[in-house]
Amino acid sequence: MAEPQLVARDLRRSFRIGSRRIEVLRGISMDVAYGEAVFLCGASGAGKTTLLYTLAGLERPEAGTVEFEGRRLYTGSSGSQAEVRNRKMGFVFQGYFLLPELTALENVMLPGLIRGKTNRTAGEASLADVGLSDRLHHLPAELSGGEQQRVAIARALTNDPDIVFADEPTGNLDSKTGDAIIELLLKLARTRNKTLLVVTHDVRLAALGDRELHIADGVLT
Repeated sequence: MAEPQLVARDLRRSFRIGSRRIEVLRGISMDVAYGEAVFLCGASGAGKTTLLYTLAGLERPEAGTVEFEGRRLYTGSSGSQAEVRNRKMGFVFQGYFLLPELTALENVMLPGLIRGKTNRTAGEASLADVGLSDRLHHLPAELSGGEQQRVAIARALTNDPDIVFADEPTGNLDSKTGDAIIELLLKLARTRNKTLLVVTHDVRLAALGDRELHIADGVLT
């Protein structure tokens, strides 16, 4: 049996609010296989976004370990950790996070520019894959919410990452547009053979993946 791509063991994370200490992750362990589409579900405040960020190397746990493709995250310099995220991981967020002064194509090319690689062809191909070949030179303000999220998906894929993390990618969209975004993410992940890890509060959408994980009170149920 192949080794899992992502391995988390006994993850713990808490936050202090005034005199109260809130345990958000309480000893979570999980594996994700190569090419798997996993959906993390839970109510608001259940800890699913914290878990996603911890698995993605963005938020260091207080205890526990995360291993990605045989490499322990949160070790080494901050620069080497950032390089792994840039080369190996793609990110899609609820709020799009497009730079308003850049065109769709320029936003999609950003991850490559960070690596010192200007690959216009890859950017154009990614935008074509999300159905936006006719929007290359539009600014975010000239695009609908659904189109902006498609640009964000194209940006996440343009560096050809091994895994894509998506945090409530439909949260700012109406249900019809949201359904289309999830279907697009799944289609692209499968055709490009990418692993997909999605946080959502919508159990209906989560059922479309290969596996659902439910988090409540800081533990997987």
